[in-house]
Amino acid sequence: MSGTESVGSTWKLSHEEGGALAGRWWRWALSAPDDLSPVQDTTGEHAAWKQPDDLWFLAGTYGGHVVRRCAIPSDRPLFFPVLNMQHTRWYSRVPQSMTVAEATASLNGIPLPLQEFSAPFRTGLTQRYAWGIWGGIAALAPGQYVLEIKARATNGFWVDTTYHLESKAS
Repeated sequence: MSGTESVGSTWKLSHEEGGALAGRWWRWALSAPDDLSPVQDTTGEHAAWKQPDDLWFLAGTYGGHVVRRCAIPSDRPLFFPVLNMQHTRWYSRVPQSMTVAEATASLNGIPLPLQEFSAPFRTGLTQRYAWGIWGGIAALAPGQYVLEIKARATNGFWVDTTYHLESKAS
């Protein structure tokens, strides 16, 4: 991706780039019908739903513990939420966020750097705001990987997601 700086197996984005990706991720997540939603999916069955051509989104969850297994292309970077939210401009004219008590992600046991992004985005005519703690991983060589995501907000919301990823050559 242009404008990214490779940091080992991760990449660092500017706030503008990360905010734009957060908005893209939310448009992707919100556009899925309930029965195909990668976010509602508890197994990884719908992970490939309408993925963009330039990267691969991993879904967040609506909270709690989830274990997903999925194949990903080895030629695309990954972008995923650790803890995130969105709201319409009608709800609030300024971006809202959660107070984070914990937010971690690790790939095969190695901690990943995370970044906080917030940005406006649109779905149709509706103006929305995205906020979150996000992770990015450069394209993975073919093989097996385990991505563990754990986060907790002070309001009691928590996630504990494990992805068993199989990176495959396209």
